[in-house]
Amino acid sequence: MRTETIDAVRRLRVMGAAVRGARVVERVLPASPDEVWAVMGDLEGGFGRFQPDMRSVRVVRVDGDRVEALARSRYGLRARFHGVLRPGWCWLQSRFLIIGMAATAEPGGGTRVALTGGVRVPGRAAILPGARRELRRAMDRLAAELP
Repeated sequence: MRTETIDAVRRLRVMGAAVRGARVVERVLPASPDEVWAVMGDLEGGFGRFQPDMRSVRVVRVDGDRVEALARSRYGLRARFHGVLRPGWCWLQSRFLIIGMAATAEPGGGTRVALTGGVRVPGRAAILPGARRELRRAMDRLAAELP
């Protein structure tokens, strides 16, 4: 039996397609996957610098690739995220938010980055409309954070 593996960005596209209202924003950035993920995967540091509405994130528990984190928005709202964080891949959910991030090497150089997420409809796999602008803004800020 032959099995295929998909890269992190393709996996994020699949996850985004399974969540009603989710949009996936992608861009190729002129930096290595390690440089990109050093910012994206640093939940307590780099993540808050490129996510437009995050003021702080504190990781409270790690068990292998499972993570639990407390986040505070710039507007004072709080969220307790549960999810998976591994090199090139992050999926976090709270009661009211979903955040998905992926990065993979692009043939010919650079790194393809994908972001999804937004305000979640509690108890359902659905995101309220309007997240695309915030995702693009986060992508712009991420690009500015890279060397």
